[in-house]
Amino acid sequence: MSFRPGSRIFNTFRAYYGQPILRRRVGTTATPEQSGIAKLWNSPVGPKTVHFWAPIMKWGLVIAGASDLTRPADQLSLNTNAALMCTGLIWTRWCFVIRPKNMFLAAVNFFLFLTGATQVSRILSWQRSVKDTEGQAVEEGKVLEGELKGTAKKAEKIIKS
Repeated sequence: MSFRPGSRIFNTFRAYYGQPILRRRVGTTATPEQSGIAKLWNSPVGPKTVHFWAPIMKWGLVIAGASDLTRPADQLSLNTNAALMCTGLIWTRWCFVIRPKNMFLAAVNFFLFLTGATQVSRILSWQRSVKDTEGQAVEEGKVLEGELKGTAKKAEKIIKS
């Protein structure tokens, strides 16, 4: 035995150095005997993988879009909400193509599409109503202009007489 303490520690744990620290998972390790939580934990889309945490973070976009339902439509961006709607639609389809199929990711993308579509429809209906009211205002302005001209002519007659 060596008198150096570092050497003694190294020799004590030498058997562990040859083992890989993290073993790569191949396939699922879920067996029929496992409970529901154990199956989720060991599944290819479970909490040990990015397939689980990416949708968790993406729910923040859905919540932010849903919170915008309380904002007036004139303060919302059509481009941003259209992009959210398209992103949700495209990635929902993609979730059914990839392997492993990730239903959790498909659900969050579908709700992202719904949120974006709702906001886009609100913005478009608001823009349409603004155009309609502008058209009505122009017509009302022309009517008022005619009435004012008539009133001005009457006033001029009264002043002249």
